[in-house]
Amino acid sequence: MCTAITYQTKDHYFGRNLDLEYSYHETVSVMPRNFPLCYRKGSKMEHHYAMIGMAYVNEGYPLYYDAINEKGLGMAGLNFPTNAYYGEEKEGKDNIAPFEFIPWVLSQCETISEVKELLNHTNLVNLSFSDELPVSPLHWMISDKEKSIVVECVQEGMKVYDNPVGILTNNPTFDYHLFNLNNYIHLSTEQPTNQFSKQLSLHCYSRGMGAMGLPGDLSSLSRFVKASFTKMNSLSGNSESESISQFFHILGSVYQQRGCVHMGENQYEITIYSSCCNQDKGIYYYTTYENSQITGVDMFHEDLDGSQLVCYGLRTGQQIFMQN
Repeated sequence: MCTAITYQTKDHYFGRNLDLEYSYHETVSVMPRNFPLCYRKGSKMEHHYAMIGMAYVNEGYPLYYDAINEKGLGMAGLNFPTNAYYGEEKEGKDNIAPFEFIPWVLSQCETISEVKELLNHTNLVNLSFSDELPVSPLHWMISDKEKSIVVECVQEGMKVYDNPVGILTNNPTFDYHLFNLNNYIHLSTEQPTNQFSKQLSLHCYSRGMGAMGLPGDLSSLSRFVKASFTKMNSLSGNSESESISQFFHILGSVYQQRGCVHMGENQYEITIYSSCCNQDKGIYYYTTYENSQITGVDMFHEDLDGSQLVCYGLRTGQQIFMQN
């Protein structure tokens, strides 16, 4: 399971936790403007926007989990089991496989308005990358520097939701997640007053009691509420260091620790990596489960007019600074 968020200080930020019980040896991958994009159903792009993101590169093709392009548009795919539905090809539509969807959008769109226009003639088809890599049931959060949407392909067709909280987790569908926030309307960052009974002398015995009832479990429904409350009330300075630090703290509020979600046998779901992308500067920051030090890759330090992928393996070993 996963959590994606947006955040704004002086700059705009987009990122996610990837929560799984295994890794595909992901890399931070920069796709330059002239990397040929050959889509399975015939269309081809020789030139497009450059992008940077986390990807599993297979047969030279980056299977992006999340990425931003050079214009600052960000996109992340999150697990959406039992709800995701991809249909057959449709005449008159651009038929795109789910694994192509992130590069399809980021290669040619700059704003959410452009994304919505593109989606009007896009059809996601039930097509695997290979026999070893079957179709993944996903939904997507897409964000520019001002707005965010969620795209879900379900049995009834493609649904596009405006996302006022800039948060996405997993099941159930996004409209239910938004409605469920009504159940937490009473939560506050302030200390509560006695509403229980005027006949009783009740008082606060601890700080933080205004948020009593905020979910703390690791289910996708609870993570949506927890991440939304944390993000919507989060305060940060405007410097890059303060901004990305706060971003990772927000993601940390829904971090998954090894041992808490048992997947059978000796497998446990963990937060394999957390990412934070500066959408204004084109920098991809990340941490991994074993390495809490923030590492960054700047897409504009690469030759974006090239045609070859540039990939950086993740620094997974813990980095410890000894002061004495």
